[in-house]
Amino acid sequence: MRSPFSPFLEAGRCVVLDGGLATELERAGHDLDDPLWSAKVLLEDPGAVEAVHQSYLEAGADCIVTATYQATFPGLAARGLGAAEAEAVLLRAVRLAVDAREAFWASEGNRRDRVRPLVAAGVGPYGAFLADGSEYRGRYGIARDELVRFHRRRWEVLASSEADLLACETIPSLEEAQALAALAAESGKPAWLSFSCRDEASLCDGTPVREAADWAHEAEAVFAVGVNCGAPAHVPALVAALAARTDKPVVAYPNAGGAYDAATKRWTGAPEEGPRDRRPHPALAWLEAGAAAVGGCCRTGPDDIRRIRAAAVGRPASRFRFGLASRYLPCPRDVAQFGSAPEWGSGGRRFKSGRPDFRGEGSA
Repeated sequence: MRSPFSPFLEAGRCVVLDGGLATELERAGHDLDDPLWSAKVLLEDPGAVEAVHQSYLEAGADCIVTATYQATFPGLAARGLGAAEAEAVLLRAVRLAVDAREAFWASEGNRRDRVRPLVAAGVGPYGAFLADGSEYRGRYGIARDELVRFHRRRWEVLASSEADLLACETIPSLEEAQALAALAAESGKPAWLSFSCRDEASLCDGTPVREAADWAHEAEAVFAVGVNCGAPAHVPALVAALAARTDKPVVAYPNAGGAYDAATKRWTGAPEEGPRDRRPHPALAWLEAGAAAVGGCCRTGPDDIRRIRAAAVGRPASRFRFGLASRYLPCPRDVAQFGSAPEWGSGGRRFKSGRPDFRGEGSA
């Protein structure tokens, strides 16, 4: 599987992701205290969703994520929508993002020194449907087969859509990641998988991040793995742990800091960074730790993405200084196993003798 990120990485740059969709909808005056969360606006004011997508593209995002994180067939059924209507809502969400991307790309000025942006169809965890904060715990008390059944219908619709890839976000457990990877393998649609983590070393369900990384390395249907909606301070260690154990691109898009209260559905505490902070953006540390794609999650907005792009463009992550010609990139585990760094070409991986050259194309 060719990574959707390849056009960016081959150009010697990281992928800049978007920021919080719900955050911007709330700033625009929408009340998201609802089991559907941001998907509520798909029903009430879809133009507002498209406007947020447009704002992130203008801020420099290379990838925008659809408003389908909390849009599920059971959730929409509880709102009174039939199966056909729920499918239409999911496809409308993708179309809004695609329309925003196409409108942005139609301007010649927007194409200058840019790669055509990607549209990712967002897939939230089972806990997002429960709307009780359990996406930050991950212990649902149901079997993997039940998780596959829960996700299947939405997955099939989004995988058949115009989206370039699927983005599985805020996944709190290895078991749910495995359920989603099984669906990805069936569909053949590229998917990244991003975990929610409780600290610098563990997923929210307690699984060591190194164990999750080892699994992701072998999951052929998952083209990238990473972390999102966690504390920014945890990100460098988490990214480094992932990058040390897989050669797949690592994504990192934490929230802005603070704590989320599932009972009140409110964030407390001040963000760790402001959009006009004069310090170097912490995304630089995520890139140096090995991230290939960086952005923001809850409580971040277009100004944050603008700062990330200004800081990150032209400064590839350290692990991408090996150079890239085809698919994925080398990792220390490859070097340990084969005694050398991989050499990449159109035929896939092959290994050259001698010590790895860490100075490859794109080095700063």
